[in-house]
Order: sequence, then structure tokens, then C-alpha cells
Amino acid sequence: MSKDESRTMPDLSLKDIVKTIGKSVREHKRDSIRAPIYVTGEVIIECIIPFITSQLINDMQDGTEMRTIAIYGAILAGLACLSLFCGIRAGFACSVAATGLARNLRHDMFSAIQRFSFSNIDRFSTNSLVTRLTTDTQNVQMAYMQLIRSAVRSPLMIIFAAVMAFVSGGIMAILYVIISVLLGLGLLGIARFVMPVFRRIFRKYDNLNESVEENVSGIRVVKSFVREEHEKEKFERASGDLFHDFWGAERILAWNQPLMTFAVDVIFTSVIFFGSQTIVTSAGQAMQVGQMSALITYGFSMLISLMMLSMIFVIVTMSEESARRICEVLLEEPDLKNPENPIFEVPDGSVDFDSVSFRYNESADRMALANIDLHIRSGEVIGVIGGTGSSKSTLIQLISRLYDATEGTVRVGGIDVRDYDMDTLRNEVAVVLQRNVLFSGTIKENLRWGDPNATDEELVEACKLAQADEFVQLLPNKYDTYIEQGGTNVSGGQKQRLCIARALLKKPKILILDDSTSAVDTKTDKSIRAGFRSYIPQTTKIIIAQRTGSVEDADRIIVMDNGRIDAVDTPQNLLRNNAIYREIYQTQNKASHDEMMEDVGDELEAFDALLAERNKELMSTFDDSVAGKGVDAHE
Repeated sequence: MSKDESRTMPDLSLKDIVKTIGKSVREHKRDSIRAPIYVTGEVIIECIIPFITSQLINDMQDGTEMRTIAIYGAILAGLACLSLFCGIRAGFACSVAATGLARNLRHDMFSAIQRFSFSNIDRFSTNSLVTRLTTDTQNVQMAYMQLIRSAVRSPLMIIFAAVMAFVSGGIMAILYVIISVLLGLGLLGIARFVMPVFRRIFRKYDNLNESVEENVSGIRVVKSFVREEHEKEKFERASGDLFHDFWGAERILAWNQPLMTFAVDVIFTSVIFFGSQTIVTSAGQAMQVGQMSALITYGFSMLISLMMLSMIFVIVTMSEESARRICEVLLEEPDLKNPENPIFEVPDGSVDFDSVSFRYNESADRMALANIDLHIRSGEVIGVIGGTGSSKSTLIQLISRLYDATEGTVRVGGIDVRDYDMDTLRNEVAVVLQRNVLFSGTIKENLRWGDPNATDEELVEACKLAQADEFVQLLPNKYDTYIEQGGTNVSGGQKQRLCIARALLKKPKILILDDSTSAVDTKTDKSIRAGFRSYIPQTTKIIIAQRTGSVEDADRIIVMDNGRIDAVDTPQNLLRNNAIYREIYQTQNKASHDEMMEDVGDELEAFDALLAERNKELMSTFDDSVAGKGVDAHE
């Protein structure tokens, strides 16, 4: 079961769905009202035309003048033009309203996602959110288009055509009603049978998107492990599931057309047989040819409208599940909200954890952080070190209020982070993640995420401090070089340095580096940290690292172990007194020492070989020289 399927879904009624989706119509309400009005006019005119045509046929049968025929022709032409006008206006208004609704839905969903906290985003999978913004929205757009046009037209046409059929054909119109009811029940049964199938289908779209997303984002790994065939098989399974469900649904829907054709054939045969019989036996007194022609036209219109209504039912049924999924995003309440009277100024960069414990969700088996008591002074350089899974990153996420503590209090500048305006707090807490993200655009545009008003000189200064200017100057367009989506045209180390420069431009009160120098060499790492001291000396700097060399000049180091703080002290004291830190330090330095000695050994071995070769050459030269003088070299 996917993450999205396992989450608790809100129990939304059809009324809730319509109300929620309806809020996104907004400025397109006028077009949404105009479309049904124009459709109503179109239907009325279309029902009048067969009646007038029948009168014309009857007059022609009785014998009439060309002047009368011309009048009839002018009336019919005028009605046809008026019907065309109503149809065009209805189509235009319908298109504007439906596409406008789709645009607003995408905007509203995207805005809702931007308001989500990390815990909200955790409840949805990425591919599911993409499906809701694309496929589901398109389904709702198509359904809305049908609802304000075809869903209005079909019932009105059935009603008006039935009335006009009784006016034209009298008791014979009952045949239409009987056939229409039977056909309607058959089409309704087909639509209701395929409804559960379509509900399953949209869940499987998520699995298909997930397969594509994983493959594209990890294409380098796929190719390096030669797993293309495995990925193709995985995609084929997901695509195959969709195919079988769609094939089953379409196979059932294929009965629509044969049923419709059969009903039309039955009605035409019956009307022509009984109508002709009535005309002949009554000598045109009970029914005339024009009336029978109108009766056939109205019957055909009723049946076409019934079939259209059944297709609308299927489309709306398909879109109901899509609308429900969209509403889940729109109605998702952000777990983190601003207080009623937020604080808009962060006094300083001090950080305090008072008896803080945290779990990611209520169903979690254990606390990710437990009983954290920590006090960091403003301007301190703090290192955070520990094994994989020791919750180092979780600790710093509470500082910028990406999550709220389950128990206890986190304070920044002496104030509970829950009392701050969230934008204000996050503007003063800059975080550079291990998995750095650059967006498509120029280097300048990416850097100005840190400060939209930064000058070119400030950009260069920040990049120099982050050791990024050197490689930027070598790029073809320097700071105007275009960064591809995800930063695929720069290396991991270059990406890290650009992200650090971006954070420096914020000049925050707290700077957090979450293992964000792991892809740069130790010399560059040291230069970056030296730049911090000169550029932002008053900023509190929290450096999460895997290697002890990255935190060797920290004022204090926090040692994390299984979600708890094992020790907080200077690097020197930790080396003497803390087993975890000492083990990490000795392991890393022993490895470095072994590598260095191995390199020295290789160099000595190469030097010895070179020396031996040189001695051999010298001895050979000496032997040749002595032999030339006729003296035994060994003597």
C-alpha cells in the first residue's frame, strides 16, 4: 500500500465536494451562468424547428404558394442562425468557465501545498500530488464543462422533445417514453457498473507516476547498475494494471452504442409502421406526413440526449473520485499555523531546548528525539555529530519550526518558536541541506533566493566566502550561466557551495549546515568555515557533520546517539571523555593516517626503484669506461 493510500482520508459527502470545488469558480461565475442560459435558448429553438418544418410539409402536401414556402424558409433560416448563435455563445462561455476553474484549482492546490508543514507533506506522496494537479484537475475540468452545458441540454431536450412529440403525434409519443425509460435504465446500469472501476483506476495513476518519477530521477543509478530491463518490467506492470482496468471499463461502456442503435431502429420502425398505417387508414385526417416527420425527429433527439446523459454520468462519476482527491489537498489543514498575535522580530541567535521530545506522527513507535535539554549562546559555533539515524537533522528542523516539538519548548532569541510569525523566524534561520536543491534559472537568480535585492557585488562576495566564485568565473556565462532543473549541469560540491552562498546572502541570526560540505575537500571546507567567522561573526552557526574535521574549530560539539544528547563539550574534552566522539575521531584519523602512510610507502617504493635503476645505469657506464682502458673493473 502506498503512502497516499494508507493515510486517513476525510469522509467527504458529494455536497462537501461540490462546495469545495465551487469556491474555485470565483471570477468565472458569470460564464458558468451564461452557458446554461444560452443552452436553454438553443434547445427551445431546436424543438421549434421540427414543428415548423412539419407545418411546411403539411402545407406542401395540401398544395401551397411559393410565397408561403419562402416565408417558412426565412423563419427556419432565422431560427437556425439564432440557434447557431446560442450554441457558439454557450460553447465559448462553457470553455472559459471550465478552463478557468481548472486554472484556479491548480493555483489553489499549489498554494495549499506551499502552506503545508513537513508533516502535512509526509501524508501525501509526491507522485500523488502531481497526479492531482494534472490528471485529476483535467478530469474535473471536463466534468464541469459537461455539467454546465451537456448536462443542462440533455434533460431539457428530453423534456421539450417529449412535450412536442405529444403535440405532434398525440398518443403515439407514448412509445418514445417507454423506449426512452428502458434505454435510460440500461445505460444507467452500465454507468453504475463501471463507476467502481474508474475509482480504482485513479489510484493506479499514482503508481504509474511513481514508477516514472523514480526512474527519471535515478536514471544515473539505473544505468550504472544496468537495471533498464528491470525498470521497464516495473513500468510495464503499472501500465498493464491500468490497461486491464480501462479495457474492462471500456468493454462495458461499449454496450452504450449498440443499445442506442437498437432503440433508434425500434422507434423508427415502429413510428414509420404505425404512423404510415394511421395516415393511410385515416386518409391523413388522424395524422399527416409532416407530423410523422416531426415525431421521428423528436424521438431521435430524445434518444441522442439519453445517450449523452449516460456518457455525462460516466464522466461525472470518473471525475467524482478526482474531485475528492483534489478536495483532500484543499481541505488539508496545515499542522503549523501562526499564532493570533505573532512576533515579527527575532532578538538574537540564541537557541534553547527545554525538555524537548518529538515524534513524527502519533502512530510512531518511539520518539525521534527524547528529553533534549540544550542551550546555545548567540554567535556560538556548534558542531553536531553522531551516527546515522541519531536524529541530528531532526534536531535542527525544530529550530526553524519545520515541525513542532511533541513535548517541551524550543526557544530562539529567548522566545518560544510557536510565538513567532513563521516567515519572520525562517528568514532569520538559514538552513543548507545535505541534498542541496538548485532551481532552473541562472546562478544569479538562484543566489537571490537568499536576498532578492542583493547587488552583483554582494553575490560575488558571498560566492568568494563559500569558495564558489573560482569555478563560477570559469563557466561560459559566469553568474548568468543557466542552471538546469535540479542543478544537473554542476557537480555535487559546486551545488553545495552555491547553496551555502545563497544562505550567506540572508545574513541570518542562525545558520545551519546539515552535512552540506560533505562533497567538498577538507581544504575547501576549512576555507568556508573561515569565511563564516569573518562575514557573519555574530551569527550562531550549527554545523552537522559526519567528519570530525568539519567541526574541529567549533566552540562546542553536540554528540547525538539514538535520538538523545550523549554529550555537549569542547572538541578537546570530548576526545578525552566521550567514547562515541573518540571512536569517530580515531576511526577517521586512523584511516587518514593509514592512507597517508600508504601514499608515503608507495612514494618510497617508487623512489627505491628509481634509485636502483639509476645505480644500474651508472655501473653500466663505469664498466664500459674501464673496459675501454683495458682494465678489469672488478680489480
